[in-house]
Amino acid sequence: MLEKIREGSQGVIAKSILVVVILSFAFTGVSSYLGSSSEPTVATVNGDEISKSALEQAYQSERARLEQQLGDMYSALANNENYLASVKQSVLDRLIADKLVDQTAVELGLTVSDEQIKNAIMNEPAFQTDGKFDNDRYLALIRQLGYSASTFRDMMRNDMTRRQLVVSLVGSEFVLAGEADHLAQIQQQTRDIRYHVVDSAPFIDQVSVSDDDANSYYQANQNQFVRPETVSLNYIELNADNMAIGVEVSEQEAQTYYDDNQAQYLQPEKRLAAHILINGSDDDAKAKADALYAKLEAGDDFAELAKTNSDDTFSAEKGGELDWFEKGVMDPAFDDALFSLAQGQYSPVVKSSFGYHIIKLLDTQAAATAPFSDVKDKIIATLKTKHAVDEFYGLQQRLADVSYEVPDTLTEAAKEVGVSVQTTAVFSRDNAPAPFNAPEVIKAAFSNSVLLDGMNSDVIELGPNHVLVVRVNSHTAAGTLDFDTVKASIVARLQQDKANELAREQAQSLMTAIKAGDTSTELTAATKVARTDQAIDSSIVAKAFKMAQPADALVVDTAALANGYAVIVLDKVNQAESIDDSTLNALKQRLNSQYSENDYRSLISLLKANSEVVYTAAE
Repeated sequence: MLEKIREGSQGVIAKSILVVVILSFAFTGVSSYLGSSSEPTVATVNGDEISKSALEQAYQSERARLEQQLGDMYSALANNENYLASVKQSVLDRLIADKLVDQTAVELGLTVSDEQIKNAIMNEPAFQTDGKFDNDRYLALIRQLGYSASTFRDMMRNDMTRRQLVVSLVGSEFVLAGEADHLAQIQQQTRDIRYHVVDSAPFIDQVSVSDDDANSYYQANQNQFVRPETVSLNYIELNADNMAIGVEVSEQEAQTYYDDNQAQYLQPEKRLAAHILINGSDDDAKAKADALYAKLEAGDDFAELAKTNSDDTFSAEKGGELDWFEKGVMDPAFDDALFSLAQGQYSPVVKSSFGYHIIKLLDTQAAATAPFSDVKDKIIATLKTKHAVDEFYGLQQRLADVSYEVPDTLTEAAKEVGVSVQTTAVFSRDNAPAPFNAPEVIKAAFSNSVLLDGMNSDVIELGPNHVLVVRVNSHTAAGTLDFDTVKASIVARLQQDKANELAREQAQSLMTAIKAGDTSTELTAATKVARTDQAIDSSIVAKAFKMAQPADALVVDTAALANGYAVIVLDKVNQAESIDDSTLNALKQRLNSQYSENDYRSLISLLKANSEVVYTAAE
């Protein structure tokens, strides 16, 4: 929906309406607006129902969109049930917001004519071929989305009507030139400062932490010492690559394979080429190449002409000799010329992407079958892999059958496939070792059927010809780490806090002295410090930009650092030196987008406050 706001604010209403319509079909499942039914509902908005199936359709579409957008990162997020619950809730909130806007548009009497819908469809590039509306393409695309022509038309009418209200609101937003300029001036402002860091390290040895202090902190902050849920797994692994290592292939078997598949080992004809190259594609380069060709025709030696005239200096040193080439390797024009020559012949001037060539065929190797000795090792490796894969598929099926038929142990399945049951170290969702950090394994390892019911997992595919079956070996529920385990870290933290407090007191004393005119403290000067300065501690920079502009009195303050405190003196505020138009335009667009988003959120909040929205606990 925020995309709708941004599109509306840019003013390209006709195009953006249809873009959002298409996106809404693909991603938000707005088919729920075609009417209510006897389906279970998840919410009602002023009596209008949002069905469970509509939410599920929109939710699955949103998951697909996130998976496409986030890639591999999504797989890790999808294992977190809380994350998926938040996604589903945001989808429901969006459906409710759309329903509220629909109802308001109807109350205001907003309508869309059949002609407007027709024009929108006709002008949509997705439905065009060579710039013209293609009815067959249109029908094929909407069928892929699961709609007939009539339901698609109704859907568009609903969404375009809704957009009239949204666009009329967000399209009225604007940003004053002074707003963007003021923000740019603030963002690009720099400051001249001096500072002194009071490191807390020297104070560590001056402080002590008692067991009572540490225990009190532990009792008051137990949420900081949460132990994650952990498991250790028993597992059976089948990997065709590992299985291939133990496969024996005789030389006779390899020879038989070679004899039966000699076409695979045919070596194509190769030609040894030489050339004279004149760089460039202009008339002068062509004339120079033609002159050299004339000398060849007059009897001059090719190798000597190449040495003294070719712009390919590397090959020129060898009389123009290049290398052995198969057909299709070189530039097409060069290739055609080379393979049209008889041995010892040279070509007329040939133009390629590199310039002008005169090409000579020095020698030829006829096409031939590679001898068995050259390809034996490759054949043996191929046969090993083939045998291993064939065996793998049979074992994989037996593993699936036995681990399912005897679900409370892996021992029987291991005997059936001839491998041993292995055991992992203890790990949590966030620190699983490879290959157990694969999303599919994490999901299975922490599933109810494996953890709570003690069952074997399904066969998990890790990659081509590589599978696992897992079951729980040990399981520790999430909880609070005991005091003895975390005592050392608590003591270190409290020592650091006390050392930081001593550093703060010293920084305060230095600040008071500096304000009084004491110049004995050594200060580090930094001029024209920007908000994004990376050379100075970010806490110092942040504090410097919060300090008031210097007037008559010295402006001094302190800032807390990770390990100590800093005393900061602000000497000067420097205004932005220059702001280009592109920066101002970008700021205007960003502000306009922010204002439009705020307008839309305010609209939904107002409509919701004046409406009856009831959430239904759908089974």
